[in-house]
Amino acid sequence: MGRVLAVVSQKGGVGKTTTSVNLAAAFARRGLKTLIIDVDPQGAVRYGIGLRRGHPTYGFADYLNGARNLREIILPTALPWLRVILAGSVSDASDHSFYQQLIAETSVLHDLLATARERCDIVVVDTPPGLGAIVHRVLESAQHVIVPLQCEPLALQTTPQILRGIQEIVENNRELTLDGILLTMYEAEQPSSQRVADYVREHLPRNMVFDVVVPRTEAALEAFAAGQPVVLRTPADEAAQAYVNLATLLAERFR
Repeated sequence: MGRVLAVVSQKGGVGKTTTSVNLAAAFARRGLKTLIIDVDPQGAVRYGIGLRRGHPTYGFADYLNGARNLREIILPTALPWLRVILAGSVSDASDHSFYQQLIAETSVLHDLLATARERCDIVVVDTPPGLGAIVHRVLESAQHVIVPLQCEPLALQTTPQILRGIQEIVENNRELTLDGILLTMYEAEQPSSQRVADYVREHLPRNMVFDVVVPRTEAALEAFAAGQPVVLRTPADEAAQAYVNLATLLAERFR
């Protein structure tokens, strides 16, 4: 039986999707049968996972509303062991309320994740920011969760909210484990970035914060713009190496 790993954050712009796609790619490079599912209505996974030009744009939303079957929405990537389910047509809609309602009121997402666990070693789920109905549904079915935290003061202020929310869900989903907070977009030359990293390590339990830190690098930005995970495009980059190291750590925990 595989594991579902949810990547969640209270606010956007903290490297959540970048973390999701690079961890998924790093798992797949290790020979683990991996599926990444984008349930964030913004649908950013399609821009960074390494899909071929001209790929289909339908995905989970189209399966959720009955327009597509499961086989149609599972798309191949450049890696043999990595498949992706995009967010789908909801990404082009201005109103996401019906999408959110369907997730909240049906068991489709839960059932999909259960099926994916049977067929894959690891299922990575990229979620929307915050702790709304979509994130609750994902965490109710997940076994693991990580929280990317951008090394800047505003992101730090929102961290207690997401941690409290995860703790509440753990009370009902005893399988769920908070694997840790991942410091992202770290800039060693920026005093504010260093202060945030120091504060997190001083005020949270040591086992709650990963030793791995993801630096802000030009290669990571260029990779996403080029539609590829940085672990594939520039594997020697410091950010790429950080994601590979984190994937190695998590894969060992998931055994």
